[in-house]
Amino acid sequence: MVVELLGAGEARVYARPADWPDVALVDTDVHITPRSIDALAGFLPARWRDYVRESGVQSLESDLYPPRSPLSAMPGTRPEDGPPGSDLDLLRAQLLDPWRTRIAVTHCVYGVDGIHNPDWAVAMARAVNDWQHAEWLAVEPRLRGSVVVAAQDPARAADEIDRVGPLPEFVQVLMPVRARAPLGSRTFWPIYEAAQRHGLALAVYAGGAAGNPVTPVGAPSYYLEEYVGLAQAFQAQVVSLVCEGVPVRFPRLPIVLVESGFTWLPALMWRLDKNWKGLRREVPWVDRLPSEVIRASVRLTAQPIDAPDPARLGDVLDRLGSDRMLMFATDYPHHQFDDPALAAPADLPPDAMARFLGGTAHETYRLGEG
Repeated sequence: MVVELLGAGEARVYARPADWPDVALVDTDVHITPRSIDALAGFLPARWRDYVRESGVQSLESDLYPPRSPLSAMPGTRPEDGPPGSDLDLLRAQLLDPWRTRIAVTHCVYGVDGIHNPDWAVAMARAVNDWQHAEWLAVEPRLRGSVVVAAQDPARAADEIDRVGPLPEFVQVLMPVRARAPLGSRTFWPIYEAAQRHGLALAVYAGGAAGNPVTPVGAPSYYLEEYVGLAQAFQAQVVSLVCEGVPVRFPRLPIVLVESGFTWLPALMWRLDKNWKGLRREVPWVDRLPSEVIRASVRLTAQPIDAPDPARLGDVLDRLGSDRMLMFATDYPHHQFDDPALAAPADLPPDAMARFLGGTAHETYRLGEG
């Protein structure tokens, strides 16, 4: 089965464009989720199975994509007995096979970060990791996973990374952009230290339910504001990570921004460089231009491509100053583009296109030769 998307003029097949180069394709943003909270029951101790049942919790699904939002899922991606992204056979038939994907990096953004009981959060993170490994990663060799952690308790989050980080199917640790504190905070450093210890990346993804508003001026009224405001949250987290010295303290920890957009980044790098020059004594560990730190450490998944004028996208990429920062992504099963050809920036030189489609991801996630 191949999904058909309604584009301008005619339906388009959701598949790898025929004119793309024949390189090992790495999709750096694929969503998976349990069919229901009951799917995790077998991976929870009896105490927590009873807790979930007695508390009446039905789901911890993220609300970043409301079920009936047109962005939430492409037609045909919802199985009969679960939400989009909960069926491995559909994932194979709709994404892995038609796109000829070598590796798909999966994200399970199940709302563990919104749990206020830290003991339950730790148990749920462990269950999600065991579930995704047993039912997805271990049975489909094209998949690589992301470690879910309960950042409410960074020490035990580091223990969870030590538990599953050695498994080769895991390639990164997930942290929500809408977090309880700026992600550069030293509170979170045990998580980063454990991730680096096991050769994992840090993925900062669009979402989170920690209670803080997504914008710096308070909680918005409408979903439109919430969705657009995520770019502000990513900017704040990039500034925090750089200024607190995370890339300096953990130089082998790639930082991947998932679903952040990227056209805002050149202006942010310029502003951060400009003000660092006058305030560098405040952050002496930032020993070079922040833009240089960002280019060396930060990678971005390319969907959604926030380019209102595709013809000017080349200018944005030039101002980034590196063609090694962007990585191909579909954001499956979310509906982020009608024409699969628009999943890649237009007119990339052949070597840059090869890096975009797989080379940069192979380096970032240590996947071996592409």
